Parts: sequence; structure tokens; C-alpha cells
Amino acid sequence: MNTEVQVHMFEKMVADMISAEPDLFLVEVKIKPTNNIKVYIDGNQGISIDKLVHYNRKLYKKLEEENIFPNGDFSLEVSSPGLDEPLKMHRQYIKNIGRFVEVINKEGVKLEGKLISVTETEIVLKEIKGKGKKMETLYHNIPFENIKTTKIQIKF
Repeated sequence: MNTEVQVHMFEKMVADMISAEPDLFLVEVKIKPTNNIKVYIDGNQGISIDKLVHYNRKLYKKLEEENIFPNGDFSLEVSSPGLDEPLKMHRQYIKNIGRFVEVINKEGVKLEGKLISVTETEIVLKEIKGKGKKMETLYHNIPFENIKTTKIQIKF
């Protein structure tokens, strides 16, 4: 079974498992050649460690029962996407309205600002440049089709 087929199989498995909790959603499944499976689950209000542990155990048991990897030759990690992971889904953008983000467009241009709004087709960033009397506020409408990556930025 090739990796792409496995990824689709795991996506369906996880989607079925979390379907009873509409607040939760699958972000991504990654499978390395070493059978290291990483499953990223998130929620509109985040996801607790207890729920991640629950789904990890449930998925691990299912993998063992179905003998997908002979001799138990796999490792499984179920987590929420960390801050170092770029946003991949529309729901993640909506969840992070009001937070500071770094957007790199397809031309490689980087913009930083506060995520103000999200529509089906674009996001709006509010960027503040300069200080004091030279301070100016810029709004950037960025179509999803022009976004290469978006990452959450922590501001103190």
C-alpha cells in the first residue's frame, strides 16, 4: 500500500472517530517511510491533552486490530498542530482571528500583522508600521490562492 493511499485511509479513520465532536477537525496526517504516523487534530476552541490521548489510544488499538502494519512495525503520534506548523485549513484561520500571523505569499514576500477577518476567498491583515506620529495602519487583503504559508506569531 503506498503512502498516499495510507494517508487517505487514516484521514477517513480519524474523521470517523472524531465525527461525534463537531468542534474537532482533522488538520493533517503525515506518514514517514519508517511508518511513523503523525496525526494533527484541532478544535474551534483548541483540544485538550486528555482528548488527544484518548484518540491516540483509540487509533493505536484500531491499527493493531486491523494489522495494517505487520508485526506492529509503526509509531503513532496524535497531537494538535504546534505553533511551528503553518495553518492549513480554513477553520484554522477562523479560529485564529485576532492573533498575530506571518504570511508568506507565493512570490516570497513576507507580511506580518493581526488577522482581522477571514472569508471564503481571502484573509485581511492589519499591519502597524512606525511609531508615534509616524505610525500608520495598513490593511492587506490576501487571497488564499496567493498564500504560500501562514504561521502564528507570539507577541509579548
